[in-house]
Amino acid sequence: MAKLQNISLATYRRFLLEVGCKHIRTNSGHEIWSRKDLTRPLTFQTHIDPVPEFIIKQHLRYLGLTRDQFIEIIQNI
Repeated sequence: MAKLQNISLATYRRFLLEVGCKHIRTNSGHEIWSRKDLTRPLTFQTHIDPVPEFIIKQHLRYLGLTRDQFIEIIQNI
């Protein structure tokens, strides 16, 4: 099992696009992303690079993905 770690903003944005999310807006340094089946939007700060691991874990719960699925998608980007 690979270790979950911080990733760059650019890589994280590519991941979100890969799983079908769409950038909705940027508000005061926070990017808001969403997908039709999500009950709440994904929000992260744009001035913190890399994206912290706890934000990634939270978003994976919202997206219904496992850590292994996330790592596989990141490796294929």
